[in-house]
Amino acid sequence: MQFMNNQGYNTLIEGCRTHGKRTAITRTIRFLSVVLLLGLAFGCTSTAKATSSSPTAASSSLDDSPVEQFDAANLRVGAERFPQYLHLLDGKRVGLVVNQSARVRTDSLNNAGTNTLATSDEPDTHLLDALLAQKVDVKAVFSPEHGFRGNKGAGEKITSSVDAKTGLPIHSLYGKTKKPTPEMLENIDVLVFDIQDVGVRFYTYLSTLHYVIEAAFERNIDVVVLDRPNPNGQHVDGPILESAFSSFVGMHPIPVLHGMTLGELAKMMVGENWLTHSVATTSQLTVVPISHYKRVSHYRRTMHYSLPVAPSPNLPNDVAVALYPTLCFFEGTDVSVGRGTNLPFQLIGHPLIELGNNKITVKANAAAPYPKHEDQVLFSTVFETHDALTTVNTESGIDVQLLINTYQAFQQAKNDKSASVLFFTRPEFFDKLAGTNTLREMIKNGKSAEEIKQSWAADLQKFKAQRRPYLLYPDVESTE
Repeated sequence: MQFMNNQGYNTLIEGCRTHGKRTAITRTIRFLSVVLLLGLAFGCTSTAKATSSSPTAASSSLDDSPVEQFDAANLRVGAERFPQYLHLLDGKRVGLVVNQSARVRTDSLNNAGTNTLATSDEPDTHLLDALLAQKVDVKAVFSPEHGFRGNKGAGEKITSSVDAKTGLPIHSLYGKTKKPTPEMLENIDVLVFDIQDVGVRFYTYLSTLHYVIEAAFERNIDVVVLDRPNPNGQHVDGPILESAFSSFVGMHPIPVLHGMTLGELAKMMVGENWLTHSVATTSQLTVVPISHYKRVSHYRRTMHYSLPVAPSPNLPNDVAVALYPTLCFFEGTDVSVGRGTNLPFQLIGHPLIELGNNKITVKANAAAPYPKHEDQVLFSTVFETHDALTTVNTESGIDVQLLINTYQAFQQAKNDKSASVLFFTRPEFFDKLAGTNTLREMIKNGKSAEEIKQSWAADLQKFKAQRRPYLLYPDVESTE
């Protein structure tokens, strides 16, 4: 059922008031408004149009449903819905798979029972502290890439350690060991996973989730995934991963932008038998979904979600998160994306090829200990503000045209003999990011952005149908 938007409603009501009486049409509209509110309260699945001052928010919808602006303040993430999962931890030995993003607001702890943290002056607290305050028997912490505190640079090997505050062991799942070992799980009954993702296949938290579920199911350990929004959830774009290009930056036959939350992907991994484990496992997967903070309502993928905590050191803000699906491809080239500057994933630059008018010097820092083109000056295009995003087409997902234009700038420099540097300096890694070598070959062969996008269009439609049984929230294309 479709409803008029807020502007149409207000205009029509004002017209009725001008005539000085409550007409039948006014009563009808108000009746429909009540129906609409009831529909939303009971989880109506019509797709709503999301609006925001940020160009990263979805700008189109399939109906005229009233606008709703959801952000971090309006949503109750899975971790904050304590009544939905604390009973699953009662009397169990618990392992937490978390990083710095596993925060819960202290006011949400009022619904968790007796909790001294609920009166804290701090706006939020780490899930580990919240669960310990609830007398949950946490035995160990497992940390992904960037570490438990999220302060390690990309690719830095993380060693296991002990948490200074709680004395709990922290098992690293990035480095030599990416899958929890039997020794790590020896005294664990249930694993709780709570990590903020950004909705991109090569962001490695997804691969960590895969190995966590797989290891747990091998030892009959239950898994609870506390779901969080996907800030790029409105997009499904990019090539489907081919098995020959599988790696830790891409393990599943899904597109680069999959449009799913980690909770939904966890269900899909199990349902599609992407995990390697005994079919006789007694393990249970439980996903605690996202809800509205004050009422029952669907989280929608088109709703703008500004991350309250940076998910990793080089994705410090909304601009970087929105640009990451496109700019990360430059990691397989000689182009810098701003690692070692104050604008990681907010620029493209090179010391010899003039990719823009901004001159920015690269210096090693905590987030990028060994940055590309260290101590050199980059000729850069900077995407520092939300307004600057209009120069990069993020509305349709991956900006293939930006990749093509940058490749052609390198080719032109070679033709002019002003530089002899290669563009694809790490072609194997570029292909792992893409999940195929076809994208790189099409760029080299001069194919247009439209031709490249069309090359994966049919596969994306198949993927959307394949993922549908695992979706916890309305599909972007749903009209029900």
